Amino acid sequence: MRLGRIAGALSAVALAATMTACGSSQKTVDAQASVAGGAAGALIGVTMPTKSSERWIHDGDNVRSQLEKLGYKVDLQYAENDIPTQANQIENQITKGAKLLIVASIDGTALTSQLQQAADNKIPVIAYDRLIRNSPNVDYYATFDNFKVGVQQATSLLKGLGVEDGKKGPFNVELFGGSPDDNNATFFWNGAMSVLKPKIDDGTLTVRSGQTDFKTAAILRWDPATAQRRMEDILTKTYTGDTRVDGVLSPYDGLSIGILSALKSNGYGTGGQAYPVVTGQDAELASVKSIIAGEQYSTIFKDTRKLAETTVKMADAVLKGGKPEVNNTEDYDNGDKVVPSYLLDPVIVDKDNYKDVIVGGGYYTEDQLN
Repeated sequence: MRLGRIAGALSAVALAATMTACGSSQKTVDAQASVAGGAAGALIGVTMPTKSSERWIHDGDNVRSQLEKLGYKVDLQYAENDIPTQANQIENQITKGAKLLIVASIDGTALTSQLQQAADNKIPVIAYDRLIRNSPNVDYYATFDNFKVGVQQATSLLKGLGVEDGKKGPFNVELFGGSPDDNNATFFWNGAMSVLKPKIDDGTLTVRSGQTDFKTAAILRWDPATAQRRMEDILTKTYTGDTRVDGVLSPYDGLSIGILSALKSNGYGTGGQAYPVVTGQDAELASVKSIIAGEQYSTIFKDTRKLAETTVKMADAVLKGGKPEVNNTEDYDNGDKVVPSYLLDPVIVDKDNYKDVIVGGGYYTEDQLN
């Protein structure tokens, strides 16, 4: 009888322990379900700079479609490169109850108060392609390896000039930079100059205009018309008689189109006079067609589908209470903090490989390029 009572007591303890363990396990499951349930159907605010650039249209569409596939609601806005408009859009998204913000900023220093408002409402922020500066309230950053983009642009310029094949020059080149309020622009510039400056110093390349600093070369808001005017001014003042431009470092396809227009109006590309080697970035449709036609020499392909996918994975992980994957925690200091980042690899595209990279990758079809 005594043994029976002991056995019964032990059974009761075991049963209680089992029930406690089950209860603890169930609480964990319930907590996870609560996080997932809070994420399901959540509103995500997405703000892009402008629809005047083809790439940002692709970015916005890709981010929205991929978020919607996961069941999120999306408020996608374009600010047409107007800073107060973008600030108002973000404020409105916060008011609407957005649970997370994805921001491709126009001016990376102009959104401090909006990000503080987001932080006050416990709304995480992911900087998209352009780093938002001077704020502790940027949680993550998704982009491409922007220094590498500049290196690739300079490398393709040297390849087009024949320097990689042993040609000594000197070659006359001109340099263009991106928008000074875009953090990426200095990464592009520094990457390019890490390759070009040694060639300028040893006389392989000559910048006849003398305009070799970023401040002078920068094009505010990446405006093609501004780039065209600057190229025209350089040609008028520097390239007279038989002196010609051999190459132009351009950091963006939109600028490249403006630069090529200025060159064409000055006789390049006509009468047997070839265009200079002109670089670019973003593989915009018009520029890929220009490469095929033998006008623009190259572009840097940044697959916005992959960038959108990376960003959406980040957003989904954050909203479900997890930590998103990052691969860089050192290089992207926004002036207030080092922002955990995920960097994707860019690819040089020219006439030799566009079919493999662009068409083979399903980014454009042959029909679109024809």
